[in-house]
Amino acid sequence: MSSVPPEAQPAAQPAAEVTRRRRMRLLLLAPVLVFAALAVLFLSRLTVGGDPSKIPSVLIGRPAPATVLPPLEGLVRDGAAVPGLGADAFAGGGVTLVNVFASWCGPCRLEHPVLMHLAEDPSLAIVGINNKDQPDNARRFLGALGNPYRAVGVDANGRASIEWGVYGVPETFVVGADGTIRFKHIGPLSEASLAGPFGAAIAAAKRDAGLPAAGTGD
Repeated sequence: MSSVPPEAQPAAQPAAEVTRRRRMRLLLLAPVLVFAALAVLFLSRLTVGGDPSKIPSVLIGRPAPATVLPPLEGLVRDGAAVPGLGADAFAGGGVTLVNVFASWCGPCRLEHPVLMHLAEDPSLAIVGINNKDQPDNARRFLGALGNPYRAVGVDANGRASIEWGVYGVPETFVVGADGTIRFKHIGPLSEASLAGPFGAAIAAAKRDAGLPAAGTGD
């Protein structure tokens, strides 16, 4: 029976070396595991009631941020310059829709007719936050499609949008008469939005403020 000489047998790896290699494997696998977890989360939102417009916001039920933004220079409505946003923008006791938009945003064009329709309701105030846009482009955008906003604040660096917890453009918030955020809609508004939770949130905010509910599509 043959045997292998001791000097020809592979030397046993030190325990420290084995441990180091295991750690290296775990480090290499970590990004893959994180990506897989995020993918599962994303898919679950799409497949299990995953309407992105219903992603919860930590700001719901809290006072709207005291956003101070300069006006969009040269923007005029009904013959008067459209103001920017001041810290008292939501102190008027009415229901306000805050719409984050930009001229470079394709979905913003899709939702614009809905905003124009909502602007016909005198019991609603629509204000805009113009996100990371060029002033000339923003003016042309509103000049071509119409201006539904009573005020437009220029958020040139996107910081105000971050304070509002904006995921992307467009997004629209319902702010009640007491200045608290009642609802957040992610993505472009549509007729279906008016018939769904967004329209219901507007109607509820109006009822709480003692305002007529007509004109919201509810």
